[in-house]
Amino acid sequence: MDVAVSSIISLHARDNVAVARRPIEPGEWLDSGVRATGQVPRGHKIATVAIPAGTPVRKYGQVIGNATRDIAAGEHVHTDNLEMSDFALTHAFCVEAEPATLLPDAERATFQGFLRPDGRVGTRNYIAVISSVNCSATVCRAVADHFNNKGGLDGHPTIDGVIALTHGGGCAINTLEEGYLYLTRTLAGYAAHPNVGGVLMIGLGCETNQIPLLMQARGLVEGPLLRTMTIQETGGTRRTIEAAIGIVRGMLDDVGSAVRTPQPASALVLALECGGSDGYSGISANPALGHAADLLVRNGGTAVLAETPEIYGAEHLLTRRAATPAVAEKLLERIAWWRDYTVRNKAELNNNPSHGNKTGGLTTILEKSLGAVAKSPQSQLEAVYEYAEPITARGFVFMDTPGYDPVAVTGQVAGGCTIICFTTGRGSTSGFKPAPCIKLATNTPMYQRMADDMDIDCGGIVDGTDSIIAAGERIFAAILAIASGERSLSEQFDYGDNEFVPWQVGAVM
Repeated sequence: MDVAVSSIISLHARDNVAVARRPIEPGEWLDSGVRATGQVPRGHKIATVAIPAGTPVRKYGQVIGNATRDIAAGEHVHTDNLEMSDFALTHAFCVEAEPATLLPDAERATFQGFLRPDGRVGTRNYIAVISSVNCSATVCRAVADHFNNKGGLDGHPTIDGVIALTHGGGCAINTLEEGYLYLTRTLAGYAAHPNVGGVLMIGLGCETNQIPLLMQARGLVEGPLLRTMTIQETGGTRRTIEAAIGIVRGMLDDVGSAVRTPQPASALVLALECGGSDGYSGISANPALGHAADLLVRNGGTAVLAETPEIYGAEHLLTRRAATPAVAEKLLERIAWWRDYTVRNKAELNNNPSHGNKTGGLTTILEKSLGAVAKSPQSQLEAVYEYAEPITARGFVFMDTPGYDPVAVTGQVAGGCTIICFTTGRGSTSGFKPAPCIKLATNTPMYQRMADDMDIDCGGIVDGTDSIIAAGERIFAAILAIASGERSLSEQFDYGDNEFVPWQVGAVM
Protein backbone atom coordinates (compact mmCIF):
# COMPACT_ATOMS: atom_id res chain seq x y z
CA MET A 1 0.00 0.00 0.00
CA ASP A 2 1.07 3.62 -0.62
CA VAL A 3 1.51 5.20 2.83
CA ALA A 4 1.34 9.00 3.19
CA VAL A 5 4.04 9.83 5.75
CA SER A 6 3.24 12.27 8.57
CA SER A 7 -0.34 12.79 7.45
CA ILE A 8 -1.68 12.68 11.02
CA ILE A 9 -0.55 13.68 14.51
CA SER A 10 -1.08 11.12 17.26
CA LEU A 11 -0.98 12.82 20.66
CA HIS A 12 -1.25 10.01 23.24
CA ALA A 13 -1.05 6.23 23.33
CA ARG A 14 -4.58 6.01 24.75
CA ASP A 15 -6.15 8.13 21.98
CA ASN A 16 -8.51 6.64 19.42
CA VAL A 17 -8.37 9.72 17.18
CA ALA A 18 -5.52 11.62 15.55
CA VAL A 19 -5.31 15.10 14.02
CA ALA A 20 -4.85 15.71 10.29
CA ARG A 21 -1.67 17.66 9.50
CA ARG A 22 -3.13 18.54 6.09
CA PRO A 23 -6.33 17.80 4.17
CA ILE A 24 -6.80 14.04 3.83
CA GLU A 25 -8.53 12.64 0.76
CA PRO A 26 -10.94 9.66 0.64
CA GLY A 27 -9.11 6.35 0.27
CA GLU A 28 -5.76 7.79 1.42
CA TRP A 29 -3.63 5.47 3.51
CA LEU A 30 -2.45 7.01 6.75
CA ASP A 31 0.86 6.35 8.46
CA SER A 32 -1.09 4.49 11.15
CA GLY A 33 -2.01 1.86 8.59
CA VAL A 34 -5.63 3.05 8.45
CA ARG A 35 -7.36 4.13 5.25
CA ALA A 36 -9.45 7.30 5.22
CA THR A 37 -13.12 6.59 4.53
CA GLY A 38 -13.82 10.17 3.44
CA GLN A 39 -12.38 13.65 3.29
CA VAL A 40 -10.91 15.07 6.51
CA PRO A 41 -10.06 18.80 6.67
CA ARG A 42 -6.74 19.93 8.10
CA GLY A 43 -6.80 20.22 11.87
CA HIS A 44 -9.75 17.86 12.19
CA LYS A 45 -9.89 14.46 13.87
CA ILE A 46 -9.82 11.05 12.23
CA ALA A 47 -10.54 7.75 13.96
CA THR A 48 -7.48 5.52 14.20
CA VAL A 49 -9.56 2.51 15.33
CA ALA A 50 -13.23 1.61 15.21
CA ILE A 51 -15.19 3.44 17.95
CA PRO A 52 -18.53 1.83 18.91
CA ALA A 53 -21.56 4.04 19.54
CA GLY A 54 -21.78 5.34 23.11
CA THR A 55 -18.09 4.80 23.90
CA PRO A 56 -15.59 7.55 24.78
CA VAL A 57 -13.56 9.39 22.17
CA ARG A 58 -10.09 10.24 23.48
CA LYS A 59 -7.64 12.98 22.53
CA TYR A 60 -4.66 14.14 24.63
CA GLY A 61 -5.22 10.88 26.54
CA GLN A 62 -8.48 12.37 27.89
CA VAL A 63 -12.16 11.86 27.09
CA ILE A 64 -13.52 14.62 24.83
CA GLY A 65 -17.02 13.14 24.37
CA ASN A 66 -18.88 10.02 23.25
CA ALA A 67 -19.53 8.58 19.83
CA THR A 68 -23.18 9.12 18.86
CA ARG A 69 -23.01 6.17 16.43
CA ASP A 70 -20.53 3.56 15.31
CA ILE A 71 -17.44 5.27 13.90
CA ALA A 72 -15.28 3.33 11.48
CA ALA A 73 -11.49 3.41 11.55
CA GLY A 74 -10.40 6.13 9.12
CA GLU A 75 -13.63 8.13 9.50
CA HIS A 76 -13.82 11.87 10.10
CA VAL A 77 -14.79 12.51 13.74
CA HIS A 78 -16.71 15.72 14.33
CA THR A 79 -20.12 17.16 15.18
CA ASP A 80 -22.15 14.54 13.28
CA ASN A 81 -20.77 11.59 15.28
CA LEU A 82 -19.31 13.06 18.50
CA GLU A 83 -21.10 14.87 21.30
CA MET A 84 -20.74 15.93 24.90
CA SER A 85 -22.19 13.61 27.49
CA ASP A 86 -22.49 13.57 31.24
CA PHE A 87 -19.03 13.27 32.71
CA ALA A 88 -17.53 13.02 36.16
CA LEU A 89 -14.03 14.25 36.84
CA THR A 90 -11.80 12.82 39.53
CA HIS A 91 -10.07 15.53 41.53
CA ALA A 92 -6.90 14.49 43.33
CA PHE A 93 -5.79 17.72 44.94
CA CYS A 94 -2.11 18.71 44.85
CA VAL A 95 -0.78 15.26 43.82
CA GLU A 96 1.28 16.77 40.97
CA ALA A 97 2.16 20.06 42.67
CA GLU A 98 5.80 20.88 42.12
CA PRO A 99 7.27 24.30 42.91
CA ALA A 100 9.03 25.92 39.99
CA THR A 101 12.77 25.42 39.86
CA LEU A 102 14.01 29.00 39.90
CA LEU A 103 17.19 30.01 38.13
CA PRO A 104 19.97 31.50 40.24
CA ASP A 105 19.72 35.29 40.37
CA ALA A 106 22.87 35.70 38.29
CA GLU A 107 21.36 33.63 35.44
CA ARG A 108 17.97 35.31 35.29
CA ALA A 109 16.86 37.29 32.25
CA THR A 110 16.34 41.04 32.27
CA PHE A 111 14.45 43.57 30.17
CA GLN A 112 14.25 47.34 29.85
CA GLY A 113 11.23 48.53 31.84
CA PHE A 114 9.74 51.50 33.68
CA LEU A 115 10.28 51.19 37.44
CA ARG A 116 7.31 52.74 39.26
CA PRO A 117 7.33 54.25 42.78
CA ASP A 118 5.48 51.21 44.24
CA GLY A 119 8.23 48.87 42.97
CA ARG A 120 6.25 47.39 40.11
CA VAL A 121 7.64 47.60 36.59
CA GLY A 122 5.81 48.71 33.46
CA THR A 123 6.44 47.66 29.90
CA ARG A 124 4.76 50.80 28.50
CA ASN A 125 4.24 54.42 29.61
CA TYR A 126 0.72 55.66 28.86
CA ILE A 127 -1.52 58.39 30.20
CA ALA A 128 -5.03 57.02 30.72
CA VAL A 129 -8.24 59.02 30.47
CA ILE A 130 -10.82 56.80 32.20
CA SER A 131 -14.59 57.22 32.05
CA SER A 132 -16.50 56.32 35.20
CA VAL A 133 -19.66 55.94 33.13
CA ASN A 134 -20.58 55.63 29.46
CA CYS A 135 -21.98 59.18 29.59
CA SER A 136 -18.44 60.59 29.77
CA ALA A 137 -16.97 58.32 27.08
CA THR A 138 -17.22 60.86 24.25
CA VAL A 139 -15.41 63.50 26.28
CA CYS A 140 -12.66 61.03 27.24
CA ARG A 141 -12.10 60.06 23.62
CA ALA A 142 -11.95 63.71 22.54
CA VAL A 143 -9.23 64.39 25.10
CA ALA A 144 -7.17 61.38 24.01
CA ASP A 145 -7.59 62.28 20.32
CA HIS A 146 -6.22 65.76 20.95
CA PHE A 147 -2.90 64.36 22.15
CA ASN A 148 -2.60 61.38 19.83
CA ASN A 149 -3.67 63.01 16.56
CA LYS A 150 -2.82 66.70 16.91
CA GLY A 151 0.80 66.67 18.00
CA GLY A 152 0.03 67.00 21.68
CA LEU A 153 2.81 64.57 22.64
CA ASP A 154 5.59 66.21 20.63
CA GLY A 155 8.75 66.41 22.72
CA HIS A 156 7.77 63.51 24.97
CA PRO A 157 9.15 60.41 23.22
CA THR A 158 8.91 58.10 26.24
CA ILE A 159 5.12 58.55 26.47
CA ASP A 160 3.47 55.80 24.42
CA GLY A 161 0.18 57.65 24.03
CA VAL A 162 -2.93 58.94 25.74
CA ILE A 163 -5.54 56.19 25.85
CA ALA A 164 -9.26 56.66 26.44
CA LEU A 165 -10.54 53.76 28.54
CA THR A 166 -14.28 53.93 27.98
CA HIS A 167 -17.05 51.39 28.47
CA GLY A 168 -20.79 50.82 28.24
CA GLY A 169 -21.69 50.80 31.94
CA GLY A 170 -21.39 52.77 35.14
CA CYS A 171 -25.02 53.57 35.88
CA ALA A 172 -28.37 51.89 36.57
CA ILE A 173 -26.63 49.03 38.39
CA ASN A 174 -26.89 47.59 41.88
CA THR A 175 -23.91 48.74 43.93
CA LEU A 176 -24.20 45.66 46.16
CA GLU A 177 -23.83 43.11 43.35
CA GLU A 178 -21.00 41.56 41.33
CA GLY A 179 -21.31 43.83 38.30
CA TYR A 180 -20.50 46.95 40.30
CA LEU A 181 -17.68 45.19 42.12
CA TYR A 182 -16.12 44.03 38.84
CA LEU A 183 -16.43 47.46 37.22
CA THR A 184 -14.91 49.42 40.08
CA ARG A 185 -12.15 46.85 40.56
CA THR A 186 -11.35 47.04 36.83
CA LEU A 187 -11.26 50.84 36.68
CA ALA A 188 -9.07 50.99 39.78
CA GLY A 189 -6.76 48.30 38.38
CA TYR A 190 -6.14 50.33 35.23
CA ALA A 191 -5.74 53.55 37.19
CA ALA A 192 -2.98 51.95 39.28
CA HIS A 193 -1.45 49.90 36.45
CA PRO A 194 2.35 49.94 36.09
CA ASN A 195 1.99 50.62 32.33
CA VAL A 196 0.17 53.87 33.15
CA GLY A 197 2.16 56.92 34.30
CA GLY A 198 -0.72 59.37 34.68
CA VAL A 199 -4.51 59.14 35.03
CA LEU A 200 -7.46 61.47 34.55
CA MET A 201 -10.83 59.99 35.52
CA ILE A 202 -13.88 61.76 34.11
CA GLY A 203 -17.49 61.24 35.15
CA LEU A 204 -20.78 62.83 34.21
CA GLY A 205 -21.63 63.63 37.84
CA CYS A 206 -24.95 61.97 38.59
CA GLU A 207 -24.08 58.35 37.74
CA THR A 208 -24.32 55.36 40.05
CA ASN A 209 -20.57 54.80 39.87
CA GLN A 210 -19.53 57.89 41.80
CA ILE A 211 -15.82 58.64 41.48
CA PRO A 212 -15.25 59.60 45.16
CA LEU A 213 -16.80 56.33 46.34
CA LEU A 214 -14.71 54.34 43.86
CA MET A 215 -11.54 56.11 44.94
CA GLN A 216 -12.25 55.52 48.62
CA ALA A 217 -13.22 51.88 48.18
CA ARG A 218 -10.15 51.08 46.08
CA GLY A 219 -7.58 53.06 48.06
CA LEU A 220 -6.87 55.57 45.27
CA VAL A 221 -5.62 59.01 46.31
CA GLU A 222 -5.85 62.05 44.06
CA GLY A 223 -2.58 63.79 43.29
CA PRO A 224 -0.63 65.41 40.42
CA LEU A 225 -0.68 62.20 38.35
CA LEU A 226 -4.16 60.99 39.37
CA ARG A 227 -6.83 63.63 38.76
CA THR A 228 -10.64 63.47 38.62
CA MET A 229 -13.43 65.68 37.30
CA THR A 230 -17.08 65.57 36.22
CA ILE A 231 -18.80 67.13 33.23
CA GLN A 232 -21.68 68.57 35.26
CA GLU A 233 -19.43 70.34 37.77
CA THR A 234 -17.07 71.66 35.07
CA GLY A 235 -19.87 73.18 33.00
CA GLY A 236 -20.56 70.85 30.08
CA THR A 237 -18.69 68.88 27.48
CA ARG A 238 -16.77 71.67 25.72
CA ARG A 239 -15.46 73.16 28.95
CA THR A 240 -14.63 69.70 30.30
CA ILE A 241 -12.64 68.79 27.19
CA GLU A 242 -10.69 72.05 27.40
CA ALA A 243 -10.02 71.65 31.13
CA ALA A 244 -9.09 67.98 30.74
CA ILE A 245 -6.61 68.80 27.98
CA GLY A 246 -5.01 71.28 30.35
CA ILE A 247 -4.81 68.70 33.14
CA VAL A 248 -3.22 66.08 30.88
CA ARG A 249 -0.84 68.66 29.44
CA GLY A 250 0.26 69.38 33.00
CA MET A 251 1.19 65.70 33.46
CA LEU A 252 3.35 65.40 30.35
CA ASP A 253 6.67 66.47 31.83
CA ASP A 254 6.37 64.18 34.86
CA VAL A 255 5.15 61.17 32.88
CA GLY A 256 7.63 61.86 30.11
CA SER A 257 10.53 61.90 32.55
CA ALA A 258 10.21 58.13 33.01
CA VAL A 259 13.02 56.20 31.34
CA ARG A 260 13.60 52.52 30.73
CA THR A 261 16.19 50.85 32.94
CA PRO A 262 17.36 47.23 33.27
CA GLN A 263 14.80 45.25 35.27
CA PRO A 264 14.53 41.56 36.20
CA ALA A 265 12.18 39.34 34.22
CA SER A 266 10.67 38.42 37.60
CA ALA A 267 8.83 41.77 37.40
CA LEU A 268 6.83 40.66 34.35
CA VAL A 269 3.20 39.56 34.69
CA LEU A 270 2.15 37.68 31.54
CA ALA A 271 -1.47 37.18 30.45
CA LEU A 272 -2.00 33.83 28.70
CA GLU A 273 -4.88 34.09 26.22
CA CYS A 274 -6.29 32.21 23.25
CA GLY A 275 -9.00 33.17 20.80
CA GLY A 276 -10.25 31.90 17.49
CA SER A 277 -8.86 28.49 18.46
CA ASP A 278 -8.62 25.59 16.04
CA GLY A 279 -7.66 21.93 16.05
CA TYR A 280 -3.97 22.85 16.16
CA SER A 281 -4.16 25.23 19.14
CA GLY A 282 -3.57 22.53 21.74
CA ILE A 283 -0.80 20.99 19.62
CA SER A 284 1.35 23.94 18.54
CA ALA A 285 0.96 27.51 19.82
CA ASN A 286 -0.61 26.69 23.19
CA PRO A 287 2.03 24.22 24.41
CA ALA A 288 4.75 26.47 22.95
CA LEU A 289 3.34 29.35 24.98
CA GLY A 290 3.20 27.02 27.97
CA HIS A 291 6.93 26.40 27.59
CA ALA A 292 7.59 30.15 27.33
CA ALA A 293 5.51 30.65 30.47
CA ASP A 294 7.61 27.96 32.18
CA LEU A 295 10.73 29.93 31.27
CA LEU A 296 9.23 33.11 32.69
CA VAL A 297 8.23 31.37 35.92
CA ARG A 298 11.73 29.87 36.25
CA ASN A 299 13.00 33.46 36.00
CA GLY A 300 10.76 34.43 38.91
CA GLY A 301 7.93 35.97 36.84
CA THR A 302 4.18 35.42 36.84
CA ALA A 303 1.95 33.77 34.21
CA VAL A 304 -1.82 34.22 34.42
CA LEU A 305 -4.19 31.67 32.87
CA ALA A 306 -7.84 32.73 32.59
CA GLU A 307 -11.13 32.01 30.76
CA THR A 308 -12.96 29.74 33.22
CA PRO A 309 -15.55 28.47 30.69
CA GLU A 310 -12.64 27.35 28.52
CA ILE A 311 -10.90 25.28 31.17
CA TYR A 312 -14.25 23.66 32.07
CA GLY A 313 -13.84 19.89 31.79
CA ALA A 314 -10.08 20.17 32.20
CA GLU A 315 -10.02 21.70 35.68
CA HIS A 316 -8.98 18.36 37.15
CA LEU A 317 -5.59 18.85 35.51
CA LEU A 318 -5.19 22.12 37.40
CA THR A 319 -6.45 20.92 40.80
CA ARG A 320 -3.84 18.16 40.64
CA ARG A 321 -1.20 20.90 40.38
CA ALA A 322 -2.68 23.20 43.04
CA ALA A 323 -0.13 24.31 45.62
CA THR A 324 -2.62 23.79 48.45
CA PRO A 325 -6.09 22.24 48.83
CA ALA A 326 -7.45 25.76 49.39
CA VAL A 327 -6.25 26.80 45.93
CA ALA A 328 -7.93 23.76 44.36
CA GLU A 329 -11.14 24.41 46.26
CA LYS A 330 -11.24 28.03 45.14
CA LEU A 331 -10.94 26.95 41.50
CA LEU A 332 -13.81 24.50 41.91
CA GLU A 333 -15.87 27.22 43.63
CA ARG A 334 -15.49 29.37 40.53
CA ILE A 335 -16.53 26.44 38.30
CA ALA A 336 -19.62 25.97 40.50
CA TRP A 337 -20.39 29.70 40.20
CA TRP A 338 -20.27 29.38 36.40
CA ARG A 339 -22.63 26.41 36.44
CA ASP A 340 -25.15 28.49 38.37
CA TYR A 341 -24.52 31.59 36.24
CA THR A 342 -25.13 29.79 32.97
CA VAL A 343 -28.26 28.04 34.24
CA ARG A 344 -29.89 31.27 35.42
CA ASN A 345 -29.05 32.86 32.07
CA LYS A 346 -30.36 29.87 30.08
CA ALA A 347 -26.94 29.01 28.65
CA GLU A 348 -24.74 25.91 28.71
CA LEU A 349 -21.08 25.54 29.59
CA ASN A 350 -21.13 22.40 27.45
CA ASN A 351 -22.02 24.38 24.33
CA ASN A 352 -18.98 26.64 24.23
CA PRO A 353 -17.09 26.05 20.95
CA SER A 354 -17.90 28.78 18.43
CA HIS A 355 -18.64 28.39 14.74
CA GLY A 356 -15.01 29.22 13.94
CA ASN A 357 -13.73 26.72 16.52
CA LYS A 358 -15.79 23.97 14.90
CA THR A 359 -14.73 24.93 11.39
CA GLY A 360 -11.15 24.69 12.63
CA GLY A 361 -11.64 21.15 13.95
CA LEU A 362 -12.77 21.54 17.57
CA THR A 363 -15.97 19.68 18.48
CA THR A 364 -16.66 19.79 22.24
CA ILE A 365 -15.80 22.04 25.17
CA LEU A 366 -13.76 19.18 26.67
CA GLU A 367 -11.52 19.12 23.60
CA LYS A 368 -11.25 22.91 23.54
CA SER A 369 -10.49 23.13 27.27
CA LEU A 370 -7.80 20.45 27.18
CA GLY A 371 -6.04 22.41 24.46
CA ALA A 372 -6.48 25.70 26.30
CA VAL A 373 -4.88 24.38 29.50
CA ALA A 374 -1.78 23.59 27.44
CA LYS A 375 -0.94 27.33 27.60
CA SER A 376 -0.17 27.01 31.30
CA PRO A 377 3.25 26.40 32.86
CA GLN A 378 3.94 22.94 34.29
CA SER A 379 4.75 24.25 37.77
CA GLN A 380 2.21 24.26 40.58
CA LEU A 381 -0.83 26.55 40.61
CA GLU A 382 -0.05 29.14 43.27
CA ALA A 383 -3.29 31.10 43.50
CA VAL A 384 -6.79 31.64 42.05
CA TYR A 385 -8.12 35.19 41.65
CA GLU A 386 -11.58 36.53 40.99
CA TYR A 387 -12.15 38.89 38.07
CA ALA A 388 -9.81 41.90 38.04
CA GLU A 389 -8.41 41.17 41.51
CA PRO A 390 -4.87 42.49 42.04
CA ILE A 391 -2.36 39.70 41.33
CA THR A 392 0.17 39.47 44.12
CA ALA A 393 1.53 35.90 43.89
CA ARG A 394 4.50 34.94 41.76
CA GLY A 395 4.56 31.92 39.48
CA PHE A 396 1.59 30.26 37.79
CA VAL A 397 -1.82 31.66 38.79
CA PHE A 398 -5.39 31.58 37.49
CA MET A 399 -7.96 34.37 37.13
CA ASP A 400 -11.70 33.74 36.82
CA THR A 401 -12.91 35.46 33.63
CA PRO A 402 -15.34 34.76 30.80
CA GLY A 403 -13.97 33.16 27.66
CA TYR A 404 -14.83 36.25 25.58
CA ASP A 405 -11.39 37.60 24.76
CA PRO A 406 -11.81 41.38 25.31
CA VAL A 407 -13.51 40.82 28.67
CA ALA A 408 -10.99 38.19 29.75
CA VAL A 409 -7.93 40.27 28.90
CA THR A 410 -9.46 43.39 30.46
CA GLY A 411 -9.68 41.46 33.74
CA GLN A 412 -6.11 40.18 33.45
CA VAL A 413 -4.71 43.64 32.72
CA ALA A 414 -6.76 45.15 35.56
CA GLY A 415 -5.15 42.53 37.81
CA GLY A 416 -1.69 43.75 36.81
CA CYS A 417 -0.65 41.89 33.64
CA THR A 418 1.89 44.01 31.80
CA ILE A 419 2.21 41.97 28.60
CA ILE A 420 -0.04 39.51 26.73
CA CYS A 421 0.59 36.44 24.60
CA PHE A 422 -2.45 35.57 22.50
CA THR A 423 -2.62 32.30 20.54
CA THR A 424 -5.00 32.01 17.61
CA GLY A 425 -5.79 29.48 14.91
CA ARG A 426 -8.49 31.33 13.00
CA GLY A 427 -6.85 34.76 13.22
CA SER A 428 -7.79 37.04 16.14
CA THR A 429 -6.53 40.59 15.64
CA SER A 430 -7.16 42.56 18.84
CA GLY A 431 -4.77 44.85 20.69
CA PHE A 432 -5.10 45.67 24.38
CA LYS A 433 -3.69 49.05 25.38
CA PRO A 434 -1.98 49.76 27.71
CA ALA A 435 -0.43 46.24 27.58
CA PRO A 436 1.38 45.07 24.42
CA CYS A 437 -0.06 41.94 22.80
CA ILE A 438 1.99 39.28 20.98
CA LYS A 439 -0.02 37.19 18.49
CA LEU A 440 0.98 33.53 18.07
CA ALA A 441 -0.33 31.65 15.03
CA THR A 442 -1.12 27.95 15.45
CA ASN A 443 -0.70 27.13 11.76
CA THR A 444 1.44 28.42 8.92
CA PRO A 445 -1.28 28.96 6.27
CA MET A 446 -3.13 31.40 8.53
CA TYR A 447 0.16 33.04 9.57
CA GLN A 448 1.00 33.64 5.92
CA ARG A 449 -2.51 34.82 5.06
CA MET A 450 -2.56 37.28 8.01
CA ALA A 451 1.14 38.14 8.17
CA ASP A 452 0.37 41.78 9.03
CA ASP A 453 -1.24 40.68 12.31
CA MET A 454 0.66 37.58 13.47
CA ASP A 455 3.94 38.07 15.36
CA ILE A 456 5.15 34.45 15.59
CA ASP A 457 4.39 31.35 13.52
CA CYS A 458 4.09 28.14 15.55
CA GLY A 459 2.86 26.15 12.57
CA GLY A 460 6.21 24.42 12.13
CA ILE A 461 5.29 22.26 15.15
CA VAL A 462 2.39 20.91 13.09
CA ASP A 463 4.43 20.09 9.98
CA GLY A 464 7.41 18.75 11.94
CA THR A 465 9.91 21.47 11.07
CA ASP A 466 9.81 23.06 14.53
CA SER A 467 9.51 21.91 18.14
CA ILE A 468 7.53 23.07 21.16
CA ILE A 469 10.74 23.87 23.02
CA ALA A 470 12.30 25.88 20.18
CA ALA A 471 9.08 27.81 19.55
CA GLY A 472 8.69 28.45 23.28
CA GLU A 473 12.19 29.87 23.46
CA ARG A 474 11.38 32.23 20.55
CA ILE A 475 8.23 33.35 22.32
CA PHE A 476 10.13 34.03 25.54
CA ALA A 477 12.72 36.05 23.63
CA ALA A 478 9.90 38.05 22.02
CA ILE A 479 8.33 38.67 25.43
CA LEU A 480 11.58 40.21 26.69
CA ALA A 481 12.10 42.25 23.51
CA ILE A 482 8.56 43.63 23.38
CA ALA A 483 8.53 44.27 27.13
CA SER A 484 11.67 46.34 26.47
CA GLY A 485 9.90 48.58 23.96
CA GLU A 486 9.95 46.72 20.66
CA ARG A 487 6.50 47.10 19.07
CA SER A 488 4.25 44.12 18.45
CA LEU A 489 2.36 44.18 15.16
CA SER A 490 -0.92 45.23 16.78
CA GLU A 491 0.94 48.18 18.31
CA GLN A 492 2.52 49.09 14.98
CA PHE A 493 -0.98 49.43 13.56
CA ASP A 494 -2.09 51.30 16.74
CA TYR A 495 -4.74 48.73 17.65
CA GLY A 496 -6.08 48.39 21.17
CA ASP A 497 -8.30 51.43 21.78
CA ASN A 498 -11.58 49.50 21.67
CA GLU A 499 -10.81 46.32 23.61
CA PHE A 500 -11.29 47.70 27.12
CA VAL A 501 -14.44 45.72 28.02
CA PRO A 502 -15.18 45.31 31.74
CA TRP A 503 -17.34 42.28 32.55
CA GLN A 504 -20.99 43.31 32.88
CA VAL A 505 -22.82 40.99 35.26
CA GLY A 506 -26.32 41.47 36.63
CA ALA A 507 -29.36 43.58 35.89
CA VAL A 508 -29.09 46.97 34.21
CA MET A 509 -32.10 48.92 35.48
